[in-house]
Amino acid sequence: MHPTRRRRQATAALLAAAMAATALTGCASVPDPGTITVLNSATDSLEHAQAQQFFDQCAKPLGVKVRQTSVPADQVVSKALRMASSHSLTDILELDGSEVPQFADTGGLVPVRQAGVDVTGMSGSAVTMGSFKGTQYGVARAVNSLALIYNVDLLKQAGLEPPTTWDELKATAKKLTHGSTFGMAFSATPDADGVYQFLPFFWSAGGDEAHLDDGKGAPALQLWKDLVAQKSASSAVVTWNQQDVNDQFIAGRTAMMVNGPWQVPVLGQHKDLHWAVAPIPVPQAGKPPVPPIGGTVMTIPRTDDKDRQHTAARIINCLNERRNQVAWGEAVNNVPTVAAATEQYKKQNPKLAAFADEVATARSRTDRVGANWPVVSDALAGAFQSVLTGRASAQSALARAQARAASGE
Repeated sequence: MHPTRRRRQATAALLAAAMAATALTGCASVPDPGTITVLNSATDSLEHAQAQQFFDQCAKPLGVKVRQTSVPADQVVSKALRMASSHSLTDILELDGSEVPQFADTGGLVPVRQAGVDVTGMSGSAVTMGSFKGTQYGVARAVNSLALIYNVDLLKQAGLEPPTTWDELKATAKKLTHGSTFGMAFSATPDADGVYQFLPFFWSAGGDEAHLDDGKGAPALQLWKDLVAQKSASSAVVTWNQQDVNDQFIAGRTAMMVNGPWQVPVLGQHKDLHWAVAPIPVPQAGKPPVPPIGGTVMTIPRTDDKDRQHTAARIINCLNERRNQVAWGEAVNNVPTVAAATEQYKKQNPKLAAFADEVATARSRTDRVGANWPVVSDALAGAFQSVLTGRASAQSALARAQARAASGE
């Protein structure tokens, strides 16, 4: 068996055992019955403090306090495993949307409706991000996606409008390429950054992550290949993560880029840089883009303490009230998930409206393949890397990717 597959199976087995133990023994080791605990990835001091303000505001009327334990995003799962094994898992577990299936599959999470969480008015894309096999286990109060960010001055000087279709994208990017400036930039690294950026093109073309070799996603690979081949995008995109792409944009070395709202604070610091946001171009005019939806969801681990679960649910409900969702979305530059809050957010932040609109048509990475997403993601990354470096054609790369995904390697 492939070593990567063995590691994944071992992790899954460990997770199942740890979550089962938590379900049996509960959070008996929690020392303070008046404190609701949270495990999240809010390691940034400002974000941690902002999150604490919202938690305190929602916990105070309930007569409890909230204590956050924050670790780097890539350590949340391993930390949760250790806490579950020692029967000290938190009352609220905040996971990346792509991590929900592996926890839900163990039976260690409480369905949110069963816990008393109100999901009325939540966008369909946000619901899928927190769901597994048709049951919702997690709630996101704000999410992100991707859009086309462009340099207003460079397009204006060239007499161009933001492209709306793939044909327009290639033509516009070519006209904007001159000197040390490329027309277009995106991340094509062989990891989560690259895959996240590839999905809007893959899905908008009709690609299916459960059937990578059906031919529908091949045009998306060819588009990326064409942009690099015509030198409208740098061949270095295979090494640029999303932050690198933003750095290229700020430095004036690309006129357009694919990126997310998390870059807004940095972009806003450069007062001489005039930028705007437009939807990601699509294969055919008139059809909406289908980007991925990202962010974290709040889940409630299954324990034998129903009172604590109920209190955790009430805190989550408070966090998801319209005014709180809007305020949190503005604090972290993400889009609220409740429709009424999304509309208010768009009115208050018109420059970011394209992100809000794209969230409405976005979907979860795990919606179709569930806990198998990490394998599929790796396979997709291998596909676009091999095409962009000239080692394979689009169709052969996706055929190999499907074989890899099917084998679990």
